[in-house]
Amino acid sequence: MLPRTIILLSVYDGAAFLPQQLDSLGAQTDPDWLLLWRDDCSRDGPETVVQRFADRVGPDRVRRLVEPAGNLGVARSFLALLRAAPAEAEHFAFCDQDDVWLPEKLERAAAAIATVPADRPALYFTRQVLVDRALNPVGVSPDVGRGAGFTNALVQNIVTGCTAVLNREARSLVLAPPRPEGTLHDWWAYLVVSAAGGRLIFDPTPSILYRQHGANAVGSNASTLARAWRALRRGPGPFLQALSDNIAALSALSGLTPEARHTLESLETLRATSGLGRLCTLRRLGLARQGLLEDLLLWLWIAMRPLPPARGGAIGGG
Repeated sequence: MLPRTIILLSVYDGAAFLPQQLDSLGAQTDPDWLLLWRDDCSRDGPETVVQRFADRVGPDRVRRLVEPAGNLGVARSFLALLRAAPAEAEHFAFCDQDDVWLPEKLERAAAAIATVPADRPALYFTRQVLVDRALNPVGVSPDVGRGAGFTNALVQNIVTGCTAVLNREARSLVLAPPRPEGTLHDWWAYLVVSAAGGRLIFDPTPSILYRQHGANAVGSNASTLARAWRALRRGPGPFLQALSDNIAALSALSGLTPEARHTLESLETLRATSGLGRLCTLRRLGLARQGLLEDLLLWLWIAMRPLPPARGGAIGGG
């Protein structure tokens, strides 16, 4: 029998933290899972750590993805795992190497996704307890006060990939269209599921201890002010380029809702209109981030520059 959930673990130089993460998988109250993992060219020998775990839980519950080989980077590695996962499974859960899952993570996700018809895409995600290297709590990730949806997804990713669980239909969506090279797997999942009218399930109860140790691929900020400051330091260029690339890639999707299609077509005007015209379009379409301070920054950036041309290099699901 195929397990209900496929856990997708990408490893890169994380052997120091990996045993605690694997222990937390073994402690899940829902034990109906299979671990599919790949090594993204680590230099610290994770094979030994994973093999010890497989010896303890049973080798039939742990599989290694060998091909594609090489260093793919975060998004490509996770999407390679998603593509290789048995399509008949019910759920697909992204897993980072350096976190610790709380015991009811998979059980809560399964219960939430069970409320969604099987033929409708579903994306489940949660808050996180932020911890330091030694797992001492330092905060909690922000709540989703304004809710999740396509008009938010276009301008902000609120889905932390290591909490995300997809159903079968969502998996197909994430893998089918070309993904912009610079868009991470969790943001792409949020974009395509919301654009297709899928169910977005935000669980305010944290599901993981999210380790913040300075070497995270992305990391988290516990406050709106911190998120806004991080965005301000990046400047408008990367944000506007990502928005342009995502609009172009999403426009190639089949199965968009009429509302999403209309939004994407309207956003094309941001390439040619004046600053005031761009702000009017933004307001009319209802694009918004999760806080007023972040919205002010969004409006400033849209007013400052027109949308740049989309870059090439979109890739099919991986």
